[in-house]
Amino acid sequence: MARIVITIEPRHPDNTRCEHAVKPTGKPRDPHVGCPGRTQYAVICSQHGQVGGPHHVKVLAEPAAAQHRQEHRAAHAGTRPTASDSA
Repeated sequence: MARIVITIEPRHPDNTRCEHAVKPTGKPRDPHVGCPGRTQYAVICSQHGQVGGPHHVKVLAEPAAAQHRQEHRAAHAGTRPTASDSA
């Protein structure tokens, strides 16, 4: 089974990934990079892509990421063979 990775990514207003250094306000530290600033966070699953809608505060994205991770654990536990299946 492939490893599933769930991350929280900062996003620009147009939902593209923001990889620039930003101030606590979300504005870019270097005004010459052309970054419009970070305005939201997205929960990204390596298997499903973006999960749910954008979150405007990172602390609100963390429970959504944890919930999606738990859904994967539950699905994996349901498909795991038991000792009685191999007999």
